Amino acid sequence: MSLLVAEHVSHAFGSTKALTDSHLSVEAGEVVALMGANGAGKSTLVKILSGVIRPDAGRVTLNGKPYAPESPADAATRGVVTVHQSTDVVGIPGLTVADALLLQHYVEKRSPFFLSRASVRRQARRVLDEAGFHLPLDRDFAELGAADRQMVAIARALSNKAELLILDEPTASLSMQEASRLYDIVRGLKARGIAVLYISHRTADLAALADRVVILRGGRNVGAFSRPVDFDAAIETMIGRPLSAARPKKRERFGRPVIELRGARLFPDSAPFDLVVREGEVVAVTGVLGAGKSRLLSSLFGLKRLADGEVLLDGKPYAPKNPEEAIAAGVVLAGEDRHRSSLIPAGWPGETIAATISLPHLPRWYPSGFMFSGRERREGNLAINRLGIKALDALASVWSLSGGNQQKVVIARWEAEPSRALLLDEPFQGVDVGARQDIIAAIRAHADRATLIATSDSEEAHEVADRVIEIDHHSLIDKAHGGENGQQEESI
Repeated sequence: MSLLVAEHVSHAFGSTKALTDSHLSVEAGEVVALMGANGAGKSTLVKILSGVIRPDAGRVTLNGKPYAPESPADAATRGVVTVHQSTDVVGIPGLTVADALLLQHYVEKRSPFFLSRASVRRQARRVLDEAGFHLPLDRDFAELGAADRQMVAIARALSNKAELLILDEPTASLSMQEASRLYDIVRGLKARGIAVLYISHRTADLAALADRVVILRGGRNVGAFSRPVDFDAAIETMIGRPLSAARPKKRERFGRPVIELRGARLFPDSAPFDLVVREGEVVAVTGVLGAGKSRLLSSLFGLKRLADGEVLLDGKPYAPKNPEEAIAAGVVLAGEDRHRSSLIPAGWPGETIAATISLPHLPRWYPSGFMFSGRERREGNLAINRLGIKALDALASVWSLSGGNQQKVVIARWEAEPSRALLLDEPFQGVDVGARQDIIAAIRAHADRATLIATSDSEEAHEVADRVIEIDHHSLIDKAHGGENGQQEESI
């Protein structure tokens, strides 16, 4: 008997059919991957299984009994625990990592009335040890990066002794080493008879873990593959077209230098390095978490300062004191975690597509201080058409969009005004293959600007970039030179 079975499940949001006659089964000790483009219905199905919403039709059983959880807490009590892609609600600024790990225990009053800091640390350490993670228990949760917040979420979920663990893009912000550790954890769960429903856009995740792959498109089941999975066929089934037809052609020649770093040091004790990025060139910097990728981009955007070295922008000294100066000079950044760095919180004024795009351009667009919605809406609708954003119009909330469409809005923000250098930190987190190709096409459409990308995924790096450079211990490793414009041998 299957652990969980969903049959003929349908759900609509107004006139939009998110799921239509969908089905899914998961066996105990099985890893089932759920694939689908952004908007395919994956999140809706996960919300139904985790108790966030009820289906309009169909039935779900768990261990052969009707399963209709009233809430995520109810689902967790029944043994179905979900770790979502966004980790903003995992902890609270001001609480320590240990507190965040035990937060659910506090809410559900599973901890003693009187607690000492030592007992909290002991309980939190047990949670981490079970997950196999190592985190600084006394650090403020607000200081954690995206990868460490994801680890807190996963470790806390595992402490609930789940029968079915739903992982929604768990490696989106993890380094290759951390992803490998997560793979080991998932394999350990499988060996203990725990089922895992795994949602990811990274084929490396699915190749490493999935016993079966179930594919949704347009809210319907369109295919299923068993191990070993033919991922080219699976991806083409997912996006509904040949994958090769979507790949943009890369340039062979580039223009003059836009960004030049000479003798740059990210920290006083790190090795100096040089870097040149030219007009029309896309350069990807890849490396493990903490190697210095984000620090490099932050230094160029005025969020951090180089410890040493010189930066030139179009041949002139460039040293922005803050992002405002960087933007004014034509250097723009899409940050690693779009939910925290690029999107206005849900429910706030300005959470629409139009307002999200216009936010950094308001001083230029409305110098007199009077705002007119016409231009915002016009730019938003242009972006919807240009990048293929799936939304009704420019006044739609960005929080109503899937992850890939949210990222397209973030990219569109910096397409609305000319720029000299586009900096992208992990631009494909939580973005499906189809949306990724749209974003890559937008990135590569400009022959008059330089693009520098930081990514921990080497597969993504080689897919998007003309040149791939490794960073390690806060310094670039430029092992080989050759070809036009100093292009490296590993370039594709």
